[in-house]
Amino acid sequence: MIMMHVTIHTDRLEKSVEFYINNVGLSIQVDMRGKGGKNIVFLGNSPDEPHVELVEDTEEPYAGKGISIGFHTDDVNGLREQMARDGLDPSPMISPDPHVKFFFVKDPNGVDVQFVQ
Repeated sequence: MIMMHVTIHTDRLEKSVEFYINNVGLSIQVDMRGKGGKNIVFLGNSPDEPHVELVEDTEEPYAGKGISIGFHTDDVNGLREQMARDGLDPSPMISPDPHVKFFFVKDPNGVDVQFVQ
């Protein structure tokens, strides 16, 4: 099996789309806004890789805890500094061993987004 996507139900669709484009570097792969039914946007690096699926849902948006989505970066220190400048309140840097460093920010829905080098 191959993972296809992670779905987030959101009452902040436009802010969420902007977050994943501007802060994570994903691009829109499928845009179903305004095409009847629910507004849904799939974001990813390419059509063949897993996506973040954002589903507009004002009745039952994500409100839980304990879920994170992780992304690799080649410059975790620089990215953390940039996110701090952008007001995203990144967590302290975590380094469980000398070869791994990461931090978290919350997306507009409260989902923990991890950036790992």
